Amino acid sequence: MDTRKGIVIVCNLDTRGEDIVFVKHLIQGRGHEAILLDFSMEEPPPFPGDIRTEDVALRGGLPIEVVREKYRSDRDAATNNQIAGAAAIVDDLLRQGRVHGIIGIGGGTATLVATSVMKRLPFGLPKLMASPMAAHPAYIDKYVGTRDITMHHTVLDIVKMNPLLKAQIVNAVGAICGMVEMTQGTKFEFDKPCVAVSSFGFGEMAVQSALAMLEAAGFTPIVCHAQGKGDRAMEEMIRDGAFQGVLDLCIGGVLEHLFKGNRDPGPDRLMAAVETGIPMVLAPCGLDILSYGGRADMLEKTKDRVQVVQDALRVQVRSTADELRQAADVIAQRLNRARGPWTFLVPLQGWSSLDKPGRPIHDPAADAAFVARLKQGLDEPGHVKEIDLHLYTPEFARAAVDEFVALFAQVQAPRRAVEVPA
Repeated sequence: MDTRKGIVIVCNLDTRGEDIVFVKHLIQGRGHEAILLDFSMEEPPPFPGDIRTEDVALRGGLPIEVVREKYRSDRDAATNNQIAGAAAIVDDLLRQGRVHGIIGIGGGTATLVATSVMKRLPFGLPKLMASPMAAHPAYIDKYVGTRDITMHHTVLDIVKMNPLLKAQIVNAVGAICGMVEMTQGTKFEFDKPCVAVSSFGFGEMAVQSALAMLEAAGFTPIVCHAQGKGDRAMEEMIRDGAFQGVLDLCIGGVLEHLFKGNRDPGPDRLMAAVETGIPMVLAPCGLDILSYGGRADMLEKTKDRVQVVQDALRVQVRSTADELRQAADVIAQRLNRARGPWTFLVPLQGWSSLDKPGRPIHDPAADAAFVARLKQGLDEPGHVKEIDLHLYTPEFARAAVDEFVALFAQVQAPRRAVEVPA
């Protein structure tokens, strides 16, 4: 069996030639094909890549001379051209079966170009970026977003080989080679319909119970962590066709976006299932709190409310009736557009592990204000079902799964093999 794999190295040879040659030799030493893709924009490189920067530039739409000129006057345009060209070329190689992994090596520009290319590649394809920018809080979201990109923090800049830098490069190459040698690939065979399940710590008991129930009912549950990135990724994967239904128990991200919480998933929460028409069961876990840990301004602004301190980075603040009414308006507007069957289950005894009788977060009046406003805003309020249970229980999980099974039976989504797109 041929175990040789193709690994693309995305780099700018004009400033980092020596270091990249070392990377290429290391990959070849593992018995793999190293495909050096050069996107140099500033100066002619000291030697050509396997894929030359001239070819990358033309594939992006501009001659390399224009790219170099723009690099000095309109750097963003030059960079975007090279990203477009590199992504198109890597996509060609992928279709030819030559790419099994991709690694980027370099500083800020290299990190932006390489990760932009990586984000267009399929889920499951090994992707690694080695960079001193890997831990930069201001940029990491732009580099990674919701994609399965591994960031290797080199600490040191990738300039002029030295013993400390060599150790980091060897580790990075070892990581990408290990990934391509062990990867399962990008095609995932499912013999059962896949159901996305939103989860986070304060709803975990219901989620864990629901997983086993979904499996027993003939589904493959896939958990998405509703901390902002995870539920945003869930929305994207629903649009990509990866899921045939969603058990969306933790929808607090709607509130987090409205009031700038730490778990903000963006402005489109719920919309993927609404627009694609897959069956969904929703519950209000997470709407009872806002996450403001590490945010001195927001903690000061909400100092008169109940605050639950887990640690310095995780502080949960009780949401108010007015905030919940605003969230209800948004949720109702979105659910009114749903193309498929859905149910919103409201547990009357509490919405999370923090929200129990006798605990400071518990606020039945605020919760009731949300439910009343939600029903008021819905074209068909009968979709809301109130049940005398607490969300953080196996009994609620049973009710949610039974409701989902009934909704799924209405659409009978086909079972199929899925290749998760980029």
